[in-house]
Formats: sequence, structure tokens, C-alpha cells
Amino acid sequence: MLATLERIELLEQANHLAKMVLESDIAEHYQICLYKMQSNKETQRKINQFVGLKELYEEVQRFGKYHPDYKRVMTQIREYKREMDLDPLVADFKLAENDLQGLLDEISMLIGGAVSEHIKVPTGNPFFDSGHGSGCGGGGSCGCG
Repeated sequence: MLATLERIELLEQANHLAKMVLESDIAEHYQICLYKMQSNKETQRKINQFVGLKELYEEVQRFGKYHPDYKRVMTQIREYKREMDLDPLVADFKLAENDLQGLLDEISMLIGGAVSEHIKVPTGNPFFDSGHGSGCGGGGSCGCG
């Protein structure tokens, strides 16, 4: 019973921490950038153009340079990605996303480090992954495989 009450209290505190993050300037800036990116027709055209070609790109990747459209698709995917990445609203969003991820990484490291220096805390930031047992390289947005 005591463990259950303690667990409930910890979860309530975690919810409070999450609420604080959501109300932070960093999260607010992220939401604003996300909204601007999602509501701009030209930016969405660039994103959709890139996403649409990704399916063909994945098919071409399975066959490699032997696929008849290999060169065209490889060139187009780089052009579309560059066009999308250079869009000011996409660039602003990515910076805001990185800032928010950095805050979440710092919080995770503080909590994990407070428990033990040997706790593995997945982060997407190599700066944090060089600690005592922290990080899990291998892919994914959190760094976990």
C-alpha cells in the first residue's frame, strides 16, 4: 500500500514537472513555430513534396543503383530536402525543437543522475551521452535503438 501511494505521489510530481515544461517559454516558442510551419501553405507544399518522394526513395533504396529511376530520385530527394530545410519556418521549427529536446535531455539527466550515476538516460544529444552510462546510441529520436 505504501509503495502504491509513493508511486502515485511520484507520478503526480512528474505530471507537475510536465506541466511546468509545457508552460515554459521554450515550449511556447516550439508551439508557435510548429503552428506557423503547419499553417503556411508554401512550407506545407515543400514538406509534402519531400514526404511524397520519400516512398519512391525507399523503393529505389531497396534496389540501389540498379533501379531505373535511381539517379533521378536520388537527385530529386536531395533537392526537395534542401528546399524544405532552407524554408525559414522549417528552420525555425527545427531550432525550437532542438531547444525543447535540450531541456528535456537536461531534465532526464538531472533525474537519472540524482538516482545513480550509472542510470542510463536516453538522449538525442551527444553532449549528454558521454557520461557515466548515460545514453543508448543506436538510432531513434531518443538515441535508443
